[in-house]
Amino acid sequence: MRTSPSLRLVTAAYVADLEDSVSRAGSYQVKTHIRMGLPDDSTGWVTCAELLSAPESFTMWRQELAGWLHDRYGEAPERTTAGYVMSWYLSVPAYLAALLFHHERRVPSLRPEHLAFRKSQPRPHPDSIAVLADDFVCLPDDPAAGTPNATVVTDERALAAVLRGRFTAHAAQFVASFGKTVRFGRHTLWGAATDALDNWMWLAGRYGGDEVAGVLDAALLLEDRFEPLTSASTLRPVSDAMGHTRWTRRRESCCFHYLMKAGQGVCETCPRVCKKY
Repeated sequence: MRTSPSLRLVTAAYVADLEDSVSRAGSYQVKTHIRMGLPDDSTGWVTCAELLSAPESFTMWRQELAGWLHDRYGEAPERTTAGYVMSWYLSVPAYLAALLFHHERRVPSLRPEHLAFRKSQPRPHPDSIAVLADDFVCLPDDPAAGTPNATVVTDERALAAVLRGRFTAHAAQFVASFGKTVRFGRHTLWGAATDALDNWMWLAGRYGGDEVAGVLDAALLLEDRFEPLTSASTLRPVSDAMGHTRWTRRRESCCFHYLMKAGQGVCETCPRVCKKY
């Protein structure tokens, strides 16, 4: 059983709560700020539950994005704005869960009412995520095991199953709500959910300085296809002409970025061109 280095540094007299975990995990990355609770000035913040309960909010988000894309690229196809917002929303629970699992071996609540985010401007992507509940699931050797906010599971495989289950439950609500506003089928929507889990677990390792550890965590989380998710982890090593090896993956969904520029090819990881293996 692997114990996070950050947790090993906690003294026996100190019991780390979730806020400490969020702070430590957030220090390993710079892409999106994560915090415990909403700031005093919560202007611009929205809970995931509020968004999911009002599907028209996704349409407004896409319109906001369309303005930015048009200014930058001269056009904003409907499928492209839908693909961006789909990926951005799913990154909120997936990114937070991946960081805390990888660095802290903890899984927070991922219920829509327990997560909030704020969009950046002018590119309206989530730039900050807030955790609104104190409870979490952890391993037996966690310094907070036995405290009121902690639920203990037997091992890392069980912890990964909790993460997968909580994320899938959140994603199911997203599929039901967002699906009413777009022309995507369920496979596309669940493919994007699968991408979010696999990709962000990988990047949690990369941002933390140990890409291979992130790959291993992704393999633990998605060791097989767990329906309605669409595949096991698709991460794999590839070598270039110089013999240098890097990690890549086959996406399960398309971002439709290629639609914004005539003659522009799709991403090399796109399911439109990347063969299954």
